[in-house]
Amino acid sequence: MDFKDQVKEASDIVRVIGEYVRLKKMGPSYKGLCPFHNEKTPSFNVHAAQQYFKCFGCGIGGDVFKFVQEIEHISFFEALKLLADRNGMQMPKRNEFVDPDAKARGSIEDMNGLAAQLFRNNLISTMGADARAYLTKRGLSWEMVEQFGLGLSDRNSGLLKLLQQQGYSNEQLETSGLISKRESDGRLFDKFRGRLMFPIHNESGKIIAFGGRALAEGDEPKYLNSPATPLYEKSSVLYNLNRAKNAARKFERMVLVEGYMDVIGVFAAGVEEVVASCGTALTAKQVRMMRRMASRIVVNFDPDPAGRNATEKSILIMLEEGVEVAVLELEDGLDPDEYVKKFGAEVYRNKLEQAGNYFYWLADRARGHFDMRTGEGKVKAFQFLLPSIQKIPEKIRRATVASDVAGYLGIEASLVLDEFKRAAVDRKEQVLQVPSRTVPHAEKLLLRLLAASTEVRQVMLPRLASMGAIGGFTTHSIFETMVHLHENQPDFNFHDLEARLDENDRGLMAELVFADEIGNEAVLMDQAEHFLKRLEEDAQRTRLSEVKARIKAAERAGNIDDAIRLTEEYTKLENLNRKGPASR
Repeated sequence: MDFKDQVKEASDIVRVIGEYVRLKKMGPSYKGLCPFHNEKTPSFNVHAAQQYFKCFGCGIGGDVFKFVQEIEHISFFEALKLLADRNGMQMPKRNEFVDPDAKARGSIEDMNGLAAQLFRNNLISTMGADARAYLTKRGLSWEMVEQFGLGLSDRNSGLLKLLQQQGYSNEQLETSGLISKRESDGRLFDKFRGRLMFPIHNESGKIIAFGGRALAEGDEPKYLNSPATPLYEKSSVLYNLNRAKNAARKFERMVLVEGYMDVIGVFAAGVEEVVASCGTALTAKQVRMMRRMASRIVVNFDPDPAGRNATEKSILIMLEEGVEVAVLELEDGLDPDEYVKKFGAEVYRNKLEQAGNYFYWLADRARGHFDMRTGEGKVKAFQFLLPSIQKIPEKIRRATVASDVAGYLGIEASLVLDEFKRAAVDRKEQVLQVPSRTVPHAEKLLLRLLAASTEVRQVMLPRLASMGAIGGFTTHSIFETMVHLHENQPDFNFHDLEARLDENDRGLMAELVFADEIGNEAVLMDQAEHFLKRLEEDAQRTRLSEVKARIKAAERAGNIDDAIRLTEEYTKLENLNRKGPASR
């Protein structure tokens, strides 16, 4: 068994995918919302026995390596290394799977690790006195500082010197996002200088970027983030998701705040299911990442104009992605971190529990925008709210929310219905359409049994191959692929088979593998044996007819010797046919 097979055997696909997607056991497989496309009804399936996943919505499927590659946006080699690391397995010293892009990402990952360590060392050194004083002033415990890996970048390009000593080229340094180049003279320098540093991790916990907060008066911008790199795309990353996901699954809730300090403050209050976007407006991709962990998102942005505008825009994106949205706006103009420090963790947690549905918050916004004493103002307020109502995917819930909001605004029900009927748009999910074909029940039984069991394949595939009858099957291409695989790789698995099938055959096999009514394997085996015997008998009768025709042809041609030989052959075949397939 080579190394990749060892890693695959050690990496249970249900456990691995369960770290990214909320899965629920349903029949012989597990189901959840697909992490690769927007859907409201689960069509993403994971089969424990076959160690295989398939989405019947967007069509993506494969083994555990394929899933990790797609979800982490990495190469096969990087997926192999990630899974090996999770299972405590040492990668062999060879580069057969390494491609240039993977090497580049690996170098950046190593440089990020060196940078994080240097920043931590700076923070605890004499140069970190002012930064430590700032953290104390903000009420951060040293436990939180260490848990989030906070550090300090120096002002003298100490990181550049360290990375150059490690032998990294100028091209690698610039690609890392840690080092910049002056346009005036081409000289390199540290991108982050004199800033409190926040490591940004991917979902697996690897450092992929940094955020830096200015500490000195006059340093702009206040927050500076890593640029896009082969490892980091800020619109696809949520700060603290690696720590938040377990709590989010447990409490069926994700709390979305604006900044790094807010995340740490809320986390320290015992609300671990908290994340923030990394210096960018919220994206649909980020919402889908949260939705994989929890169906409800509480938005707790700063209660200033910028925070309220961001909340309004975020609500529309979240509704489009089918999540349940609540809004928490804290009093006294405090952001989440400040609020926890002033009123305590318990008070903040109670506020979260009481967070109201988004449409009441939006309705209050509408009341502030328009003159609710006039009919025109009321209509404009409702029109302001209408886009968010239209984003609700379920028709009945849309109508209910529209009615509730109208009542809240004091608008006549008939007016609401007229506006709603004109503007509401029913939406339908796009589901992968697999070309249908009629497959005999016996063929389905055989395919399911052959896919499920190595032992069954060892017994049945040689018999099928010797009959030469599978060319007449509706699914002959799948059977022929199985026979060929078995001849060259007797212990092949479902992924080996699936990789060699065309799109239609892959869809059919996935349907069979994930079918709910698998039944008792012993009964299926009996049925498959019965079908095989019938096929063998059909093949024997066909052979008898062929020999009989050749006897007549030989007699007509006067070839007595050939006729006698063929008659003897016919007699032997006929005797075998009477005794049945077991005697052959």
